[in-house]
Amino acid sequence: MKNTLLIGVSARIYHPDRPVPDLGGVWTRTLHYLEQSVAHWIMAGGAMPVMVPAVDRESLLRRSEIDLDYYAANLDALVLQGGNDVAPQSYGERPLDPAWSGDRIRDRYEMELIQAFIDAGKPVFGICRGLQVLNVKFGGTLLQDIATERPAARAHVDRAQYDRLHHEIEIVPGTRLAALYPGCRKTCVNSIHHQAIKDLGSGLEVEARCPDDGVIEAIRLRDGPWVAAVQWHPEFHESGNSSMFDDSPLLQDFLDAARATRT
Repeated sequence: MKNTLLIGVSARIYHPDRPVPDLGGVWTRTLHYLEQSVAHWIMAGGAMPVMVPAVDRESLLRRSEIDLDYYAANLDALVLQGGNDVAPQSYGERPLDPAWSGDRIRDRYEMELIQAFIDAGKPVFGICRGLQVLNVKFGGTLLQDIATERPAARAHVDRAQYDRLHHEIEIVPGTRLAALYPGCRKTCVNSIHHQAIKDLGSGLEVEARCPDDGVIEAIRLRDGPWVAAVQWHPEFHESGNSSMFDDSPLLQDFLDAARATRT
């Protein structure tokens, strides 16, 4: 339909783990993809997801042939998917372990994309890694591995349980998130991350924390366009499960902000 919101979604990137044979012509095994669960979550709000492909110096297209501002001008908002670690180099550190090297290519692409949507006055919502890359975009830093750098913290990831690992969050009073959930101070979310915010980025405010260890679980930009993010995965929460956080008001607030930019 003509009035359907078009929500840009940053691409998740799969890089080949071994050399790609040179067969000539157009040949690449690097994948840019959109997770089905994220697409369905956006569609549940009546909006249409549109994946924005990444372009870097190694891409088949030259960087000058694509303009991320074009996407920001023609789409109504941006969602940052979860995925690979943010590279420590993106916030001025070196990896403490090679396994935590992250994806520097995706970092650069997403930060440019974030800036394009902010410059256009369009809403930006981050999921898991999306929260982390937004924090770095605004000058913050990350814990490369919670268990290593904060050994007293609770477990925030369990590969065996994956999205079935849950813990409480505490919503900070007086925030926009608190206003969306009146009377809700504590609730339960999934937890699938081994990295987290260390130093909060400039201009950001904390909207929720894990009460067990103080790990930041939700953030928002104080001034400017609608920019917010959560450390959990709302697309994995089952609708109708009263024991879990209901992400519907958060999604609706994001889409309302996107709709407001059209007028």
